[in-house]
Amino acid sequence: MEPFKAHAGVVVPFDQPDVNTDLIVPAQTLKRIERTGYGQFLFYSKRFLPDGKPNPEFVLNKPQYRDGTILVAGRNFGCGSSREHAPWALQDYGFKVIVAPSFADIFAENAAQNGLLTVVLPEARVRQIMDAAGTREGYQLTVDLEAQTVTDGFGRRDKFEIDAFKKHCLLNGLDAIGLTLQHEREITRFEATRPAWMPRVSA
Repeated sequence: MEPFKAHAGVVVPFDQPDVNTDLIVPAQTLKRIERTGYGQFLFYSKRFLPDGKPNPEFVLNKPQYRDGTILVAGRNFGCGSSREHAPWALQDYGFKVIVAPSFADIFAENAAQNGLLTVVLPEARVRQIMDAAGTREGYQLTVDLEAQTVTDGFGRRDKFEIDAFKKHCLLNGLDAIGLTLQHEREITRFEATRPAWMPRVSA
């Protein structure tokens, strides 16, 4: 997991509330055993027509958004099943930040565990950002996790809240394994003092 400090990128407006995880990455594509490779299936039912060709009307297929790295969506983003593949697909496609008025709790936790930042802003402000991204080609935001701010190219700056522990993990690139390895010396010392008769796990 890579540390997240700040990111500036083109905004992709996905004007839809209640985007569920099956829409983000459909169940029939969950056949890989790796975390990578899911970007090709992101929003598959919307990105592609029944014949497999790209849907020219879908936002990700429009030229001005193909290099977008900040997705701005409606409320309750990531609802539905708890599949961790959803943040995997978003990251593998190239998104670094998701901005919305609210997120499903499990999705937000899965995203943080994988280094994908979710930012909650007021619904009215999210609407303004979507409108700007829809009318101004190349519209960008700068998201600074350390300062907890979102800034656009016109000087508008918004503060956002984030759990202190989640912020610490994102800033330092720590997932559950990384957090455990911070205590490697203590774990090694404990293992060395365990009685010989107790079971051990060999590498």
